[in-house]
Amino acid sequence: KQYPSCVKSWEENWPVLSTFFEYPVEIRKIIYTTNIIEGLNRQFRQITKNKPSFTNDDSLRRMLYLASQRIVKHWHARCQNWDLVLSQLEIMFADRAIG
Repeated sequence: KQYPSCVKSWEENWPVLSTFFEYPVEIRKIIYTTNIIEGLNRQFRQITKNKPSFTNDDSLRRMLYLASQRIVKHWHARCQNWDLVLSQLEIMFADRAIG
């Protein structure tokens, strides 16, 4: 009764939303833990905020790529149970390369 539009949206999109539950618990935890993504976006904003414009999309793409290479060098913590998560991903996506 309180949020009918939210309930309607969930019901209409349930086939898409429910795919989340097909993943094992360890992978779901990584998916819904957004701190890593938020931190990366924050660092990207820091890099791009002083640059008012870019000559084209490719220049922005290159700048973010180089920034991501530098940012990743400072990541030291691994996800909990990473070996288990990686093996589950390799099984689920055997047709794709995991790097």
